[in-house]
This record gives sequence, C-alpha cells and structure tokens, in this order.
Amino acid sequence: MAEKVAILGAGSWGSILASVLDENGSEVRIWSYNPEQVKELNDQHTNKRYVKDYTYSESIVAYSDIEAAIKGADDILFVVPTQVTRSVARQVGEIMKRTGQKATILHASKGIEEKTYARLSQVLAEEIAPENRDAIAVLSGPSQAEDVARHDITLVTVASENQHAAEKLQKLFMNNYFRVYTNDDIIGVEIGAALKNIIALGAGALHGLGYGDNAKAALMTRGLAEISRLGTSFGANPLTFIGLSGVGDIIVTATSTNSRNWRAGNELGQGKSLTEVVENMGMVIEGVATARAAYELSQERGIEMPITTAIYKVLYENLEIRDAIRWAMTRDGKAEIG
Repeated sequence: MAEKVAILGAGSWGSILASVLDENGSEVRIWSYNPEQVKELNDQHTNKRYVKDYTYSESIVAYSDIEAAIKGADDILFVVPTQVTRSVARQVGEIMKRTGQKATILHASKGIEEKTYARLSQVLAEEIAPENRDAIAVLSGPSQAEDVARHDITLVTVASENQHAAEKLQKLFMNNYFRVYTNDDIIGVEIGAALKNIIALGAGALHGLGYGDNAKAALMTRGLAEISRLGTSFGANPLTFIGLSGVGDIIVTATSTNSRNWRAGNELGQGKSLTEVVENMGMVIEGVATARAAYELSQERGIEMPITTAIYKVLYENLEIRDAIRWAMTRDGKAEIG
C-alpha cells in the first residue's frame, strides 16, 4: 500500500516536495491555512504565488482543515515558516493525542526559533508526545524548489537519531533526479541549514554593493567557519558542515537569484531599508530572524561570529553595510585554523 504523507505548508518548497512524493507513488495531502490557495491547488492544480508555470498532479489533495489533512498519515512533514512551527505542531500534537494517531514526524524548514533558540526538531519533540511519533527527522540540503520542479539533479540529506526512520524516508523521497543521503547528526544538519540563510543575506548584500567573486568566496568560506564553530559547541559533527547541509546549502543559497535571502540581501545592498525589503518580498525571509537568534547565541556561548555579528548590526542596529564590512575587515589578525 502507498505511504500516506501529510505535508503542512503549501509554499514553494512544501508543494514541490508534495510533487516529488506523488511522483514516487505516495498518497499525498497538503495543508494550507489559506482557503483560496487550497481551492486553487484542488481546482486548477497550480500554486501561482509560489511556483509559476507549474502544474501539480490531480492526485495531490489540498486541505484547509489540518485534522483532515493528517488523518491516517504515516508521515507528517512540516514545511511552515520557522516562527510558526510551534503553533502548528501544537495543533498537530493535540489532535494526535486525542485520536491516538502515531506517525513519523519530519520537517524541511530552515531556521532557529527566536527567544528559545530551539532547533525545529526540538520544537516538534516538545509539542508532539513520544507516544504519538515513531521518530523525528529533518530533510535538508542544497535544494531550490524551482530547480526540483524541473527535475534538476538535487542531493539532500535526511537526518535522524533513528536510523530505521532515516532509511525509510530516504527510500520515500529518492528517485532519478532527487537523491537522498542519511545522517545521524541532526544538530549539525539543522544548524547548518538555519545559519546558511544569514550568509545568503550577506552574499546578496555584497552583490548589491557591486563587490565581486573574491568577496563572495571569502564570505562563504569564513561564514562556514563560524557556522561550524557554533554547531560543534552544541555537539555537532564538524564533518557535517562540509556536507550537503553545510557547504552545499551555502553555495546554492548564497549564489542563486531564486533564494529569497539572497534577494533580500541584494536589495539591502542597493540601499533599501529592511522594512521595504520585507514588504517587497511578500514571503518569509528566514535569515532575518535567524540572524538575531544566532547572534544572541554566539554572545551567550562566547563564540566569535563576526559575519553574523555584522549582519545582525545592519539588520537591527541600523549600522551601514559598508561600515559593517570595514569593521569586519579591520579586526585584529587571526590564524585561519584554530
């Protein structure tokens, strides 16, 4: 029998993952809080606000009722913005507790919860009781939804402390254009996935200011170094950060015009205010909230993260971008390794 998968969140990534799973033979339901989007997906099989010029399979059914969407699901995939994951997970947890449902829980979002600094697997574990979940996993890696939609070659990783669950999900998602690896380092995968959005903001800002390839390569390389410092302080495997959810995700997010974080940084570099950028984007820019969380974490843990600090000060303390670059470049000299 086909695996029943409920996807919570009908943005570009959630809806394209629904297509991947549908193509692989799963029975796919997708939930959105927006009734108009649900109607469009069910009647026209399009999602024009998020993915242009794409038609979804008629076998993908959209729901505005979250309980109906998850009923009987073997797997529940969260692809909602980071800062609303807890409220959605709480609804799901209450439903599952009342109905006695049990499922594999995973997410494909990339961020850190503000104030609590919780990774999303931690949020899901807090809101969905152990007796209602087989395992918790995360799907991550260098994966622009637009490229997956046209079956471009894409490699991602699924991380879980439960190897059996990771291997099950690997088989569920994998096909001839979407290759999935397993990883048991859920901490490293989630931190790499979240913090690469900060680096993408910086890369876009450099482009907007007119800087060239040298500057962008420097930003990505040293950005990876500080992500690794923070991640390993929580017990992550340093090798994770030279894998798909580390360097791979940085490359795609910090170089692609499809990346909303890159586009946001580019507009900031061109002189627009953060308020203007957020209004123009019309979608969540995960790196903005993550920059605050990562900066505060670095201060709390005494970890040097100059790129994150510079971007935080630009976003939240109105530091001019060129002044932030000057500060970062003229700090005391350091050894590259160590």
